[in-house]
Amino acid sequence: METLEKLNQLLQERGWTEYRLAKECGLSESTIANIYRRNSVPSITTLEAICKGFGITLSQFFAENEMVELTPQMKELFDNWATLTPAQKEAALTLIKAMNNK
Repeated sequence: METLEKLNQLLQERGWTEYRLAKECGLSESTIANIYRRNSVPSITTLEAICKGFGITLSQFFAENEMVELTPQMKELFDNWATLTPAQKEAALTLIKAMNNK
């Protein structure tokens, strides 16, 4: 999906105007309007601000499939998972699978 298409999709999903987007992301209205008028791709810095306004990450913005937003609990779990050894990850998976089987 093209960048402008994605911006339009996110605006439509939230029922926002370009003006609201500018206010949410701390950019000037003219910056947002120029992206549309010139049909141009925003700079990474501008796109980061836009994503922050939408409450998403750059990776979520560019995700092709359905976006999955991490809750604070999920982020904590993921952050801790990343520090585990392969053996610890296997043990954690075994425990989670056992809990799901009840």
